[in-house]
Amino acid sequence: MEIYVNGSKIDAHLEDEKTIGDVLKSFEAECARSKATTVNIKIDDRNISPDEFDRVILQELEENTKIEFTVVSEENVAMAFRKNRDFCLKMAEKMKFLAGYFQSGNDKEANATITELADLIDDICHCASLSALFPDRFGNMRVKGKTFSEFFEDFMEVLKDFENAIESKDTVLMGDLGEYEISPRLEQLAKTLEV
Repeated sequence: MEIYVNGSKIDAHLEDEKTIGDVLKSFEAECARSKATTVNIKIDDRNISPDEFDRVILQELEENTKIEFTVVSEENVAMAFRKNRDFCLKMAEKMKFLAGYFQSGNDKEANATITELADLIDDICHCASLSALFPDRFGNMRVKGKTFSEFFEDFMEVLKDFENAIESKDTVLMGDLGEYEISPRLEQLAKTLEV
């Protein structure tokens, strides 16, 4: 049997494990001790969906069984939040100058900033969803008194207006939204991500 964690083969020895379920149970117990959790499982190069899980755990282990775990830890999430905190502060500054980029004909820099913003928001949302796996550490995080969900619900309205401004090529509105709506929210978010 081969076991991989986040793409790296680990040296694992069977004790009393006879089924895939036995291995998964032992692995999850080890993850819990390390403040980590499994977010994806592959058996013999095939992703296991939640619908298949109950059937798969009953399978007997064979000599050539390959189990791959994708694991995320509480500390991985905290590190990602800290990285995003720094990027939020940088993006908040860049968004203040978005109108200036357009006014000076620097559309390339403006468009790069918009792309960076989209990537940042996507990454923060991904981290926020992973943080839900560790409620003891991240469950009480608030952005100006709001949960992540509440904060992003409000923020998404601003981002929709921003997207509409992009589609209509309204550079004045993009600049105003960037400076007066998006930048302050990124600064607020950065304070929360100091975990």
